Amino acid sequence: MCENQVHKWLSLLAVISLTGTASSLKILGMFAHPSISHFKFFHPIMRGLAEAGHSVDVLSPFPDKEPPSGYTDYLLPSSNLSDAIPLTEFERPLPYLFHYAEFYMLYVAGKEACNTTLNSEALARILKHPPGYYDVILMEHFNTDCLMSVAHVLQAPVIGMSSCALMPWHYEKMGAPLIPSYISALFMGQSQEMSFAGRLGNWITVHSINMLYRMFSFSAADALIRQKFGPGLPSTQAMVRNTSLMLLNQHFSLSGPKPLPPNIIEVGGVHLKPAQPLPDDLQQLLDKATKGVILISWGSQLRASSLSEAKRDGMVRAIGRLEQQVIWKWENDTLPNKPDNLHILKWLPQRDIFAHPNVKLFLSHGGLMGTSEAVSSGIPIVGMPMYGDQSLNIESLVQRGMALRLDFHKLSEKTVYETLTRALDPSFKARALAVASAYNSRVQPPLETAIWWVEHVAETKGAPLIQPSAVHLSRFVYYSLDVYLVAISVLLLLFIACVGLRRICRGGKAATKLKRK
Repeated sequence: MCENQVHKWLSLLAVISLTGTASSLKILGMFAHPSISHFKFFHPIMRGLAEAGHSVDVLSPFPDKEPPSGYTDYLLPSSNLSDAIPLTEFERPLPYLFHYAEFYMLYVAGKEACNTTLNSEALARILKHPPGYYDVILMEHFNTDCLMSVAHVLQAPVIGMSSCALMPWHYEKMGAPLIPSYISALFMGQSQEMSFAGRLGNWITVHSINMLYRMFSFSAADALIRQKFGPGLPSTQAMVRNTSLMLLNQHFSLSGPKPLPPNIIEVGGVHLKPAQPLPDDLQQLLDKATKGVILISWGSQLRASSLSEAKRDGMVRAIGRLEQQVIWKWENDTLPNKPDNLHILKWLPQRDIFAHPNVKLFLSHGGLMGTSEAVSSGIPIVGMPMYGDQSLNIESLVQRGMALRLDFHKLSEKTVYETLTRALDPSFKARALAVASAYNSRVQPPLETAIWWVEHVAETKGAPLIQPSAVHLSRFVYYSLDVYLVAISVLLLLFIACVGLRRICRGGKAATKLKRK
């Protein structure tokens, strides 16, 4: 217990030391999307900034139950996006072009979140502050950019934050190269090793969804901004290019290295805290599990207890055949035909369980927060992705050799038993430990990195020197299409000239022969 307290104080002193020479900043955080899983990435950074001595205002649907000094909530109306999702919703196989349906759902959710936030009492209170009051504004960049209008009105530099991998429309505004040949669109959920068909589908998806975002999301944001602030503001597409920096919940060891410019900073794992002591009953269970423990959890939204009877019974039978103890996050008090080696709990201290050396495997839906916890602890994963970025997360770890994928639609006693048994092979553990070593070995903890960059952007009035010139180029110029056009035109003219000269020469030779005759 004393050791944990010492670690806590040392971490706090380390954060404070970063800002010892900096004056207190006025910081605004705006997080309109009503998803608690997203906010779990933003919240530690906002709390860390407050604990570092800054004045932090947070506009979101999620209040801090024990806010530190300097942290003030401005609450938005809550939404039903945080409600549990029954697994019966995924029983039917997804259509081939489901990623376009996913984009439409994100578009609708972004439009609703934008409308709710712009017309909220909480934002009205924030807008009472004069322009220049805030030194820097942090906001989620996800499915709408309409809150760039607030930053424009308040005249503060902007730091974007993404709780998942970059969306296709993020690259252009940050001046980052978008390379569909090996960087998968989040919607496609592929690793960096793609087949030709995968690369073709990825290329089409990336560019078509980018086009749809410009056509629909920017237009919807512009209309809502005009309703709120009148016609005097620039377009959303223009304002979003003024994003100074982006903090990304990624790390190259987990999702693969990418050519990112200096205005995109990976701080994946910022939510991770030192493991705490387990409750006595869990501690005893894990200590006595000489054959190891498998943890099953599908996050806070997917309800395991809503499995169909056939899938549930298949999983229970498969678990009963294992020699390991299995802990399953299960929302009900009972589970039919539960074997002796299966233990059901409604809530799990997941991070603390992973720290126990007897934990051998994690069966997950592929959510990034839980996946990061397993990666950090060197735990192999069996992933059963359902939607969103889950497939991308799992496929990236499959490529690294520390995970296997389990198809939900093929869930049965046979597939569960065979996949879990295969993932228990020591080779998966060895590769998981290698990934964990890379994930945990950093120059400084991700929270300290995030705080340093927030302070840097504020103190330099937007850190203009780290913004690539590519941000302000059209795509036509960025991809050198004008150069290609000129080069092709010149080559075509040369070809036409050569063909013409050849015909002239042939005609001259023919005329000479006729004269000789």
